Amino acid sequence: MNRNNITITLLSISAALLLAAHWLVPSTASAQVSVKERDYQIVTASIQTGGDALYILDNATSQIGVFTYDSTTRGVSARTVRPLAQAFQAR
Repeated sequence: MNRNNITITLLSISAALLLAAHWLVPSTASAQVSVKERDYQIVTASIQTGGDALYILDNATSQIGVFTYDSTTRGVSARTVRPLAQAFQAR
């Protein structure tokens, strides 16, 4: 084998490994996703204090709930649950 064949073989193997790694590595979580069905609308978004929040709107009762992940307790906690009309009132 000459030097060109060895180089081509090594480049082909590295390309195959990179392609396999691209397909096998799990995708990361991302925010800014919304889901809408009949009874509920669910949206994730960034909050001012850092991190992400989950907004759940119950269309049947017009209640909106905001939930965040608390890293100290390693759990989801409710920030607020209130009627939708109060959520968008001027203060």
